[in-house]
Amino acid sequence: MRAELLQLAAELSARGEPFVFAIVVRREPASSAQPGNMAIVTKGGVVHGWLGGSCIQPTVEREAGQALAEGRPRLVSLSPEPERDRRPGVVVHPMTCHSGGTVDIYLEPVRPAPRLVVFGASPTAQALSGLGRAMGYGVDVVDRDARRDSFPAADRILPELPAGDSWTTPGARAADVFAVVVTMGQWDDEALLAALSLAPAYLGVVASRRRFAELRELVAGRAPPDALARVRNPAGLDLGAKLPEEIALSVLAEIVQLQRAAERRPVPDVPAAEEMAVDPICGMTVVVAQARHTAGHAGRTWYFCGARCKERFLATPEQWASAAGAAP
Repeated sequence: MRAELLQLAAELSARGEPFVFAIVVRREPASSAQPGNMAIVTKGGVVHGWLGGSCIQPTVEREAGQALAEGRPRLVSLSPEPERDRRPGVVVHPMTCHSGGTVDIYLEPVRPAPRLVVFGASPTAQALSGLGRAMGYGVDVVDRDARRDSFPAADRILPELPAGDSWTTPGARAADVFAVVVTMGQWDDEALLAALSLAPAYLGVVASRRRFAELRELVAGRAPPDALARVRNPAGLDLGAKLPEEIALSVLAEIVQLQRAAERRPVPDVPAAEEMAVDPICGMTVVVAQARHTAGHAGRTWYFCGARCKERFLATPEQWASAAGAAP
């Protein structure tokens, strides 16, 4: 593993920027890639490192973006005979490099740690902070009276939630932010409004149903009704919890349940921001604005993933244009 890539990964992680580790795990001759070749693909699609020929890069960039969107690893195969190489759990694309061969690339997304935002300084808030940290969450505590010695596991202790989203980890998504109001009668309405402003994936209020009904009335008109309708109260799974640590466990169990359910839902493809075209030779998708290989024929511009496809097209353009015209 190359030291400069490890250093880059550490720097991106420290800045909270998502990225994808890409590593060649298998190849068949005559691909120039070798098992162990690796790269880092940033959220913007910039590739640092080496995975084989440049004709591989557009496919890796697109698949890395999908892996980041889903938050799930992907195994991608580029093959000169894609139908032959289709396997369960593998995304297969045509190989268009001059060298040919087959390359399998494993993509591992690395996203900022999900954030747990705890409002309050109660014993339950302290238990949430400690257990959340143990489960891998970044933890922020928001309370005017919170002391560092009561929240040793918290990343930050804030007297109030700053305006805007500058306080969050750069690159963090609302889907990775989970908020819990555990103020126990102290500035409850302010805390609920502040938590709602985050638009978190989960917002739980640790309070009785009667108290929460009072809170809803207090903030009515200052918060969108649909956002209030999504608040979980009583927060947490029904474990019969009584002690602060048990309540914290039930709340985090509900958050985990929500996260895992989201992972099981199918994720739509990443929407294309640019105009796309299809290479008439290999069928690969090409970003029009980034295409380096084009040809004009029959009053139309044709786009290619690489020079090899362009050469094949120009040898018999009528044949390929006719076939592409009949395709959807």
